[in-house]
Amino acid sequence: MARTPGQAARRDPDWEGVRLHVVSGKGGTGKTTVAAALALALAAEGHRTLLIEVEGRQGIAELFGIAALPYEERRIASVTPAQLGLPSARDGAASTGGEVHALAIDTEQALLEYLDMFYKLGRAGKALQKVGFVDFATTIAPGVRDVLLTGKACEAARRKGPDGRRRYDAVVMDAPPTGRITRFLNVNSEVAGLARIGPIHSQAQAVMRVLKSPETAVHLVTLLEEMPVQETVDGFAELHEAGLPVGGVLVNMVRPPVLDAAAVAAVHGDHREEVALALGEAGLGGRSRKPETVRAAVEPLLDPLLEQAREHAERVELERARRADLQQLKLPTYELPLLGEGVDLGGLYRLAGELKRQGAA
Repeated sequence: MARTPGQAARRDPDWEGVRLHVVSGKGGTGKTTVAAALALALAAEGHRTLLIEVEGRQGIAELFGIAALPYEERRIASVTPAQLGLPSARDGAASTGGEVHALAIDTEQALLEYLDMFYKLGRAGKALQKVGFVDFATTIAPGVRDVLLTGKACEAARRKGPDGRRRYDAVVMDAPPTGRITRFLNVNSEVAGLARIGPIHSQAQAVMRVLKSPETAVHLVTLLEEMPVQETVDGFAELHEAGLPVGGVLVNMVRPPVLDAAAVAAVHGDHREEVALALGEAGLGGRSRKPETVRAAVEPLLDPLLEQAREHAERVELERARRADLQQLKLPTYELPLLGEGVDLGGLYRLAGELKRQGAA
């Protein structure tokens, strides 16, 4: 069942126990924005979350209005329930708020880190970097890049501090698009099959244990349009077949219906006279109440208004059909509103509040 924008009641979160949230979606659906909003929502009640970018676009830095992120984890935002328009805490106590940290993974640095961790190359790794080995390795074996990216996210999700507690309460990965998400996440199975012994095999097996565990959920971002919905349906089928845990569907940029159901049903009839009368009663035509004067004032508006009504009705019907397609997946579904002014930092916090209210975090 879909949760819609603006619901006042606040739900318990649907993803208790999930530590790694993988966010994917067709290009243009606002995947990075939704991932960032989810990270904020997960941090709101005194938690620490890590938001990971794997595609090298620096989209996180742009969203939060900060300088390009280096290959290191750093705090980029703090958040409280009040900032999301929510009560301070579930038990009524004041909340200290939480933190969002971010990491833009650099493939070259991640490979050097990996080689040093498992093969103790030290300075030799720097030498490999100078002669271009890192670019060579990730070019001839593209799967290596995906192993490094997924491995880093899984390591962050499992990492513990000196006190034995998890370093992060949740990790959110802004992952590749839906069309290649299954291959991206499942690449470790292929590597494990090729390297049957040694550190690479052990690393791949450890990563897949995390990715296929109840601690991981792969969320799919979509729009109420034919192509994004179809890609979401296909992505769900591929993830399910690969044994990867599918999370929820996040419907982004939802526009509120302007016409009620009765108006949508009636829009294709002949309503020129009714609309003309309503416009006249609304005051168009000035102070004159002469029918001919009022009619002359409203006549130029009739066809454009009726055409807009028909277009709106068609969009509502198409969106209704796309919702029905998504409901067939039987997954928790959340709807985020279209922000007409664009997504600035304030809009990002608003979206985070919607996700929190609807139980996505």
